[in-house]
Amino acid sequence: MTVTAWDEPVGGTPRGTLVVLPGRGETAASYERFGRRLSADAWRVRLVGVDLDDLDATRERIEKVLADEALPAPTVLVGTDAGATLAALLAPTLPVDGVVVAGLALPRSGGARSWGSWEEEVDARTACPVHRRVIAEDDGFGRGGLDRPLPWGSVRVVAPGKPVLVLHGADDAVTPVADVLAAYDAQPDAVIRLVDGGRHDILNDASHRAVAATIVLFLESLRLGPDLPDVVRAPERNVAVR
Repeated sequence: MTVTAWDEPVGGTPRGTLVVLPGRGETAASYERFGRRLSADAWRVRLVGVDLDDLDATRERIEKVLADEALPAPTVLVGTDAGATLAALLAPTLPVDGVVVAGLALPRSGGARSWGSWEEEVDARTACPVHRRVIAEDDGFGRGGLDRPLPWGSVRVVAPGKPVLVLHGADDAVTPVADVLAAYDAQPDAVIRLVDGGRHDILNDASHRAVAATIVLFLESLRLGPDLPDVVRAPERNVAVR
């Protein structure tokens, strides 16, 4: 599997690196919009294909990208669906500064139910008409991917000691919100944001602009420090009583 790259505009100063791990069925075409948007904000984006049949080889590819000294820090894993699960599991042991978990998949998310038709699978994935067209026209897209069981019998998301942004659709029919919140009970410092009306492919859903903006704000906070100091904050108001 190749690594797909999106770089900052010519003449721009890169602000850091995102290593994107896609979900079941997805190809680089699914992340063209996301890659161009984040790279336009001067974040270098590298998409690494995830092979659920060979997780060791997948980890080696990720480690090879992370070892590229030409890529600027901070470095952040961004995963979606099975890629989100893998990002959450690998983050504690990889030289990354943070992780974005978007549309976490859990063992019960894979094979728990069958999406009886392509139309049902698309509806579970996204409400964005543009993205629906992209995946429908992508010959490499693995239809039926959401029916594929995950290679992990159980997933316990433990605190990696690194900043974590969790993004999840409030209307995700693949992984219910309650299951995601329970997975992060042991990590009270995780920044969790639910997207109203959001479905499973939350990076490519109808609210993709707001989701991308939330990620950028997280990344810019991370640049200031691992405790994620505010970049934008409300002023302190002292109202005198007369």
